[in-house]
Amino acid sequence: MLFTTPLQEDSIKIMLLGSGELGKEVAIEASRLWIEVIAVDKYENAPAHLVANRSYAIDMQNKEAVLEVIEKEKPTFILPEVEAISIEALFQAEARGFHVIPNAEAVNKTMNRKNIRVFASEELGVKTSNYKFVTSLEELRVAGEEIGFPCVIKPVMSSSGHGQSVARSADDIEASWEIAKEARGDASELIVEEFIPFDYEITLLTTRTENETVFCEPIGHIQKDGDYILSWQPMPMSNEALQKAKDIAKTVTDGLGGRGIFGVEFFVKDDEVYFSELSPRPHDTGMVTLITQSQSEFALHVRAVLGLPLDFKFYGAGASGAFKAKHESSNPKILVQNSAFSQNSFVRVFGKPQS
Repeated sequence: MLFTTPLQEDSIKIMLLGSGELGKEVAIEASRLWIEVIAVDKYENAPAHLVANRSYAIDMQNKEAVLEVIEKEKPTFILPEVEAISIEALFQAEARGFHVIPNAEAVNKTMNRKNIRVFASEELGVKTSNYKFVTSLEELRVAGEEIGFPCVIKPVMSSSGHGQSVARSADDIEASWEIAKEARGDASELIVEEFIPFDYEITLLTTRTENETVFCEPIGHIQKDGDYILSWQPMPMSNEALQKAKDIAKTVTDGLGGRGIFGVEFFVKDDEVYFSELSPRPHDTGMVTLITQSQSEFALHVRAVLGLPLDFKFYGAGASGAFKAKHESSNPKILVQNSAFSQNSFVRVFGKPQS
Protein backbone atom coordinates (compact mmCIF):
# COMPACT_ATOMS: atom_id res chain seq x y z
CA MET A 1 0.00 0.00 0.00
CA LEU A 2 1.17 3.53 -0.76
CA PHE A 3 0.95 5.74 2.33
CA THR A 4 0.58 9.49 1.85
CA THR A 5 1.67 12.58 3.75
CA PRO A 6 -1.15 13.99 5.91
CA LEU A 7 -2.49 17.51 5.36
CA GLN A 8 -1.95 17.42 1.61
CA GLU A 9 -4.49 17.50 -1.22
CA ASP A 10 -3.91 13.81 -1.98
CA SER A 11 -3.80 12.60 1.64
CA ILE A 12 -5.63 9.44 2.69
CA LYS A 13 -8.26 10.66 5.17
CA ILE A 14 -10.63 8.95 7.54
CA MET A 15 -13.57 10.75 9.10
CA LEU A 16 -14.85 9.46 12.44
CA LEU A 17 -18.55 10.10 12.98
CA GLY A 18 -18.45 9.64 16.73
CA SER A 19 -15.30 10.48 18.66
CA GLY A 20 -15.55 8.75 22.03
CA GLU A 21 -13.01 6.47 23.67
CA LEU A 22 -13.30 3.82 20.95
CA GLY A 23 -12.95 6.39 18.19
CA LYS A 24 -9.91 7.76 20.00
CA GLU A 25 -8.13 4.41 19.73
CA VAL A 26 -9.06 4.14 16.05
CA ALA A 27 -7.64 7.62 15.46
CA ILE A 28 -4.39 6.68 17.19
CA GLU A 29 -4.02 3.53 15.08
CA ALA A 30 -4.78 5.44 11.89
CA SER A 31 -2.24 8.14 12.70
CA ARG A 32 0.41 5.45 13.19
CA LEU A 33 -0.06 4.64 9.51
CA TRP A 34 0.21 8.31 8.48
CA ILE A 35 -3.52 8.55 7.85
CA GLU A 36 -5.10 11.98 8.26
CA VAL A 37 -7.89 11.89 10.85
CA ILE A 38 -10.97 14.13 11.05
CA ALA A 39 -12.96 13.53 14.24
CA VAL A 40 -16.63 14.54 14.45
CA ASP A 41 -18.96 14.40 17.44
CA LYS A 42 -21.88 16.29 18.93
CA TYR A 43 -19.74 18.02 21.58
CA GLU A 44 -16.39 19.79 21.75
CA ASN A 45 -13.21 18.15 23.04
CA ALA A 46 -14.44 14.58 22.62
CA PRO A 47 -11.68 12.00 23.26
CA ALA A 48 -10.81 11.49 19.58
CA HIS A 49 -10.84 15.26 18.99
CA LEU A 50 -7.69 15.49 21.10
CA VAL A 51 -5.68 13.10 18.88
CA ALA A 52 -7.07 14.03 15.45
CA ASN A 53 -5.72 16.38 12.79
CA ARG A 54 -9.00 18.33 12.80
CA SER A 55 -12.25 18.11 14.70
CA TYR A 56 -15.86 19.26 14.44
CA ALA A 57 -18.78 19.45 16.85
CA ILE A 58 -22.09 19.19 14.98
CA ASP A 59 -25.58 17.74 15.32
CA MET A 60 -24.83 14.32 13.83
CA GLN A 61 -28.52 13.52 13.48
CA ASN A 62 -28.94 16.52 11.19
CA LYS A 63 -28.53 15.29 7.62
CA GLU A 64 -27.43 18.62 6.20
CA ALA A 65 -24.87 19.21 8.95
CA VAL A 66 -23.29 15.79 8.39
CA LEU A 67 -23.23 16.19 4.61
CA GLU A 68 -21.73 19.67 4.92
CA VAL A 69 -18.71 18.44 6.89
CA ILE A 70 -18.29 15.44 4.57
CA GLU A 71 -18.29 17.66 1.48
CA LYS A 72 -15.90 20.11 3.13
CA GLU A 73 -13.34 17.45 4.11
CA LYS A 74 -13.92 14.89 1.33
CA PRO A 75 -12.64 11.92 3.36
CA THR A 76 -11.38 8.74 1.73
CA PHE A 77 -13.29 6.67 4.28
CA ILE A 78 -16.19 7.52 6.60
CA LEU A 79 -16.26 5.50 9.84
CA PRO A 80 -19.52 5.70 11.84
CA GLU A 81 -18.56 5.05 15.48
CA VAL A 82 -21.92 5.59 17.23
CA GLU A 83 -25.59 4.86 16.55
CA ALA A 84 -26.85 8.44 16.75
CA ILE A 85 -26.08 9.50 13.17
CA SER A 86 -28.33 10.59 10.31
CA ILE A 87 -28.61 7.43 8.22
CA GLU A 88 -30.00 9.53 5.36
CA ALA A 89 -26.72 11.46 5.30
CA LEU A 90 -24.75 8.21 5.04
CA PHE A 91 -26.86 6.93 2.14
CA GLN A 92 -26.55 10.26 0.37
CA ALA A 93 -22.79 10.42 0.96
CA GLU A 94 -22.44 6.92 -0.45
CA ALA A 95 -24.49 7.93 -3.49
CA ARG A 96 -22.09 10.83 -4.01
CA GLY A 97 -19.16 8.41 -4.17
CA PHE A 98 -17.88 8.47 -0.59
CA HIS A 99 -16.82 5.16 1.01
CA VAL A 100 -18.86 4.48 4.17
CA ILE A 101 -17.48 1.72 6.43
CA PRO A 102 -18.67 -0.99 6.20
CA ASN A 103 -21.45 0.46 4.01
CA ALA A 104 -24.53 2.61 4.60
CA GLU A 105 -26.99 -0.29 4.47
CA ALA A 106 -25.01 -2.27 7.06
CA VAL A 107 -25.05 0.75 9.37
CA ASN A 108 -28.79 1.15 8.79
CA LYS A 109 -29.49 -2.48 9.63
CA THR A 110 -27.34 -2.59 12.75
CA MET A 111 -28.29 0.74 14.33
CA ASN A 112 -31.85 -0.60 14.69
CA ARG A 113 -32.56 -3.83 16.59
CA LYS A 114 -35.62 -4.49 14.43
CA ASN A 115 -33.67 -4.25 11.19
CA ILE A 116 -30.81 -6.50 12.27
CA ARG A 117 -33.08 -9.05 13.98
CA VAL A 118 -35.35 -9.39 10.94
CA PHE A 119 -32.31 -9.55 8.65
CA ALA A 120 -30.51 -12.20 10.70
CA SER A 121 -33.49 -14.33 11.68
CA GLU A 122 -35.91 -14.04 8.77
CA GLU A 123 -33.59 -13.38 5.81
CA LEU A 124 -30.49 -15.35 6.83
CA GLY A 125 -32.16 -18.01 9.00
CA VAL A 126 -29.86 -17.42 11.98
CA LYS A 127 -30.96 -18.81 15.36
CA THR A 128 -32.25 -16.12 17.73
CA SER A 129 -34.62 -15.93 20.67
CA ASN A 130 -38.32 -15.54 19.87
CA TYR A 131 -39.36 -11.90 19.55
CA LYS A 132 -42.12 -9.44 18.76
CA PHE A 133 -42.17 -5.69 18.02
CA VAL A 134 -44.62 -3.32 19.71
CA THR A 135 -45.46 0.38 19.60
CA SER A 136 -47.90 0.78 22.49
CA LEU A 137 -48.32 -0.28 26.10
CA GLU A 138 -51.30 -2.45 25.19
CA GLU A 139 -49.31 -4.21 22.45
CA LEU A 140 -46.53 -4.72 24.99
CA ARG A 141 -48.93 -6.41 27.40
CA VAL A 142 -50.14 -8.77 24.66
CA ALA A 143 -46.60 -9.52 23.47
CA GLY A 144 -45.49 -10.30 27.01
CA GLU A 145 -48.23 -12.91 27.35
CA GLU A 146 -47.43 -14.41 23.94
CA ILE A 147 -43.64 -14.53 24.42
CA GLY A 148 -43.97 -15.62 28.04
CA PHE A 149 -42.36 -14.42 31.24
CA PRO A 150 -39.71 -13.54 32.00
CA CYS A 151 -39.08 -11.55 28.81
CA VAL A 152 -36.56 -8.91 27.81
CA ILE A 153 -37.82 -5.52 26.63
CA LYS A 154 -35.64 -3.03 24.72
CA PRO A 155 -36.12 0.00 22.48
CA VAL A 156 -35.31 -0.94 18.88
CA MET A 157 -32.98 2.07 18.83
CA SER A 158 -30.86 2.96 21.86
CA SER A 159 -27.19 3.12 22.71
CA SER A 160 -25.17 1.04 25.19
CA GLY A 161 -28.13 -1.04 26.32
CA HIS A 162 -30.04 1.89 27.82
CA GLY A 163 -33.78 1.42 28.24
CA GLN A 164 -33.49 -2.35 28.58
CA SER A 165 -35.28 -4.31 31.30
CA VAL A 166 -36.57 -7.76 32.20
CA ALA A 167 -40.28 -8.20 32.89
CA ARG A 168 -40.67 -11.21 35.18
CA SER A 169 -44.45 -11.08 35.23
CA ALA A 170 -47.34 -9.10 33.78
CA ASP A 171 -47.07 -6.80 36.80
CA ASP A 172 -43.70 -5.55 35.50
CA ILE A 173 -44.89 -4.54 32.04
CA GLU A 174 -45.80 -0.94 32.83
CA ALA A 175 -42.48 -0.34 34.62
CA SER A 176 -40.59 -1.80 31.64
CA TRP A 177 -42.54 0.51 29.34
CA GLU A 178 -41.45 3.53 31.39
CA ILE A 179 -37.81 2.39 31.49
CA ALA A 180 -37.78 2.01 27.72
CA LYS A 181 -39.22 5.49 27.24
CA GLU A 182 -36.30 6.97 29.20
CA ALA A 183 -33.70 5.44 26.86
CA ARG A 184 -31.13 7.39 24.90
CA GLY A 185 -32.46 7.12 21.38
CA ASP A 186 -35.81 6.42 19.73
CA ALA A 187 -38.15 4.48 22.02
CA SER A 188 -41.21 4.69 19.76
CA GLU A 189 -40.90 0.97 19.01
CA LEU A 190 -39.79 -1.83 21.33
CA ILE A 191 -38.60 -5.38 20.85
CA VAL A 192 -39.92 -8.02 23.26
CA GLU A 193 -37.62 -11.03 23.41
CA GLU A 194 -37.86 -14.48 24.90
CA PHE A 195 -35.59 -14.68 27.94
CA ILE A 196 -32.84 -17.20 27.26
CA PRO A 197 -31.50 -18.70 30.52
CA PHE A 198 -28.03 -18.56 29.04
CA ASP A 199 -24.89 -19.83 30.72
CA TYR A 200 -22.87 -16.87 29.48
CA GLU A 201 -22.71 -14.27 26.71
CA ILE A 202 -19.82 -13.43 24.43
CA THR A 203 -18.62 -10.93 21.90
CA LEU A 204 -16.97 -12.50 18.86
CA LEU A 205 -14.95 -9.79 17.13
CA THR A 206 -15.12 -10.54 13.41
CA THR A 207 -12.99 -8.60 10.94
CA ARG A 208 -13.52 -8.80 7.21
CA THR A 209 -12.34 -7.45 3.88
CA GLU A 210 -13.27 -8.58 0.40
CA ASN A 211 -10.49 -11.18 0.65
CA GLU A 212 -10.67 -12.67 4.15
CA THR A 213 -12.49 -12.94 7.46
CA VAL A 214 -10.67 -13.42 10.78
CA PHE A 215 -11.99 -14.02 14.29
CA CYS A 216 -10.57 -12.91 17.62
CA GLU A 217 -10.78 -15.25 20.59
CA PRO A 218 -14.25 -15.06 22.21
CA ILE A 219 -14.67 -12.34 24.82
CA GLY A 220 -16.70 -12.80 27.98
CA HIS A 221 -18.14 -9.67 29.55
CA ILE A 222 -20.22 -8.12 32.30
CA GLN A 223 -22.42 -5.08 31.81
CA LYS A 224 -24.40 -3.09 34.36
CA ASP A 225 -27.25 -0.71 33.51
CA GLY A 226 -26.22 -0.95 29.86
CA ASP A 227 -22.62 0.09 30.52
CA TYR A 228 -19.48 -1.94 29.95
CA ILE A 229 -17.88 -2.99 33.24
CA LEU A 230 -15.54 -5.93 32.65
CA SER A 231 -14.38 -8.17 29.81
CA TRP A 232 -11.93 -11.03 29.53
CA GLN A 233 -10.42 -13.04 26.72
CA PRO A 234 -10.65 -15.87 25.94
CA MET A 235 -14.04 -16.92 27.28
CA PRO A 236 -13.85 -20.70 27.86
CA MET A 237 -16.37 -22.48 25.64
CA SER A 238 -16.69 -25.77 23.81
CA ASN A 239 -15.27 -26.18 20.33
CA GLU A 240 -18.78 -26.95 19.08
CA ALA A 241 -20.27 -23.74 20.48
CA LEU A 242 -17.34 -21.64 19.25
CA GLN A 243 -17.63 -23.05 15.74
CA LYS A 244 -21.36 -22.32 15.70
CA ALA A 245 -20.66 -18.73 16.76
CA LYS A 246 -18.04 -18.33 14.03
CA ASP A 247 -20.38 -19.76 11.40
CA ILE A 248 -23.18 -17.40 12.41
CA ALA A 249 -20.84 -14.40 12.61
CA LYS A 250 -19.52 -15.09 9.13
CA THR A 251 -23.02 -15.57 7.73
CA VAL A 252 -24.24 -12.27 9.15
CA THR A 253 -21.13 -10.21 8.32
CA ASP A 254 -20.98 -11.65 4.80
CA GLY A 255 -24.64 -10.69 4.43
CA LEU A 256 -23.88 -7.13 5.50
CA GLY A 257 -20.72 -6.91 3.39
CA GLY A 258 -18.08 -4.21 3.38
CA ARG A 259 -14.84 -3.86 5.33
CA GLY A 260 -14.10 -3.45 9.00
CA ILE A 261 -14.53 -5.08 12.37
CA PHE A 262 -17.89 -6.23 13.72
CA GLY A 263 -18.71 -6.88 17.36
CA VAL A 264 -21.07 -9.87 17.13
CA GLU A 265 -22.85 -10.73 20.40
CA PHE A 266 -24.19 -14.16 21.34
CA PHE A 267 -25.98 -15.93 24.17
CA VAL A 268 -24.69 -19.45 24.84
CA LYS A 269 -26.63 -22.21 26.60
CA ASP A 270 -24.76 -25.53 26.76
CA ASP A 271 -23.65 -25.90 23.13
CA GLU A 272 -26.54 -23.88 21.69
CA VAL A 273 -25.64 -20.43 20.36
CA TYR A 274 -28.17 -17.61 19.88
CA PHE A 275 -27.38 -14.48 17.88
CA SER A 276 -28.16 -11.37 19.93
CA GLU A 277 -26.99 -8.24 18.11
CA LEU A 278 -24.11 -6.71 16.20
CA SER A 279 -22.14 -3.46 15.97
CA PRO A 280 -20.30 -2.66 12.71
CA ARG A 281 -17.31 -1.11 14.48
CA PRO A 282 -14.98 -1.72 17.43
CA HIS A 283 -16.80 -2.90 20.53
CA ASP A 284 -16.39 -1.68 24.11
CA THR A 285 -15.84 -5.23 25.36
CA GLY A 286 -12.96 -5.47 22.88
CA MET A 287 -10.86 -2.98 24.85
CA VAL A 288 -9.20 -6.09 26.27
CA THR A 289 -7.53 -6.73 22.90
CA LEU A 290 -5.20 -3.80 23.62
CA ILE A 291 -3.30 -6.20 25.89
CA THR A 292 -4.10 -9.67 24.51
CA GLN A 293 -3.36 -9.33 20.80
CA SER A 294 -0.52 -8.15 18.56
CA GLN A 295 -3.16 -6.19 16.64
CA SER A 296 -5.93 -4.76 18.81
CA GLU A 297 -9.50 -4.53 17.56
CA PHE A 298 -8.73 -0.92 16.63
CA ALA A 299 -5.65 -1.84 14.60
CA LEU A 300 -7.60 -4.62 12.87
CA HIS A 301 -10.39 -2.17 12.05
CA VAL A 302 -7.97 0.28 10.44
CA ARG A 303 -6.20 -2.50 8.54
CA ALA A 304 -9.52 -3.78 7.22
CA VAL A 305 -10.62 -0.29 6.18
CA LEU A 306 -7.39 0.08 4.20
CA GLY A 307 -7.69 -3.41 2.70
CA LEU A 308 -4.51 -4.63 4.42
CA PRO A 309 -3.78 -8.21 5.60
CA LEU A 310 -5.52 -9.13 8.86
CA ASP A 311 -3.09 -11.63 10.35
CA PHE A 312 -2.39 -11.21 14.08
CA LYS A 313 -1.17 -13.14 17.11
CA PHE A 314 -3.11 -13.82 20.31
CA TYR A 315 -0.66 -13.35 23.17
CA GLY A 316 -2.69 -15.00 25.93
CA ALA A 317 -5.42 -14.46 28.49
CA GLY A 318 -6.19 -10.97 29.70
CA ALA A 319 -8.92 -8.84 31.23
CA SER A 320 -10.09 -5.24 31.05
CA GLY A 321 -12.24 -3.20 33.40
CA ALA A 322 -13.89 0.21 33.10
CA PHE A 323 -14.27 2.50 36.10
CA LYS A 324 -17.06 5.05 35.95
CA ALA A 325 -16.94 8.41 37.66
CA LYS A 326 -19.01 8.61 40.83
CA HIS A 327 -19.52 12.36 40.58
CA GLU A 328 -20.50 14.79 37.84
CA SER A 329 -17.86 17.33 36.85
CA SER A 330 -17.01 19.66 33.96
CA ASN A 331 -13.34 19.48 34.98
CA PRO A 332 -12.80 15.87 36.07
CA LYS A 333 -9.61 14.72 37.77
CA ILE A 334 -8.76 11.06 38.18
CA LEU A 335 -6.70 9.62 41.01
CA VAL A 336 -5.02 6.38 39.96
CA GLN A 337 -3.02 4.44 42.52
CA ASN A 338 0.58 3.66 41.55
CA SER A 339 -0.13 -0.02 42.12
CA ALA A 340 -2.23 0.03 38.93
CA PHE A 341 0.93 0.64 36.91
CA SER A 342 2.35 -2.85 37.24
CA GLN A 343 4.58 -4.68 34.77
CA ASN A 344 1.74 -6.39 32.93
CA SER A 345 -1.02 -3.80 33.19
CA PHE A 346 -1.99 -0.70 31.26
CA VAL A 347 -4.05 2.31 32.27
CA ARG A 348 -6.10 4.14 29.65
CA VAL A 349 -7.94 7.35 30.54
CA PHE A 350 -10.90 7.73 28.18
CA GLY A 351 -10.60 11.51 28.34
CA LYS A 352 -14.19 12.69 28.14
CA PRO A 353 -14.42 16.38 29.07
CA GLN A 354 -17.27 15.81 31.51
CA SER A 355 -17.99 13.04 33.99
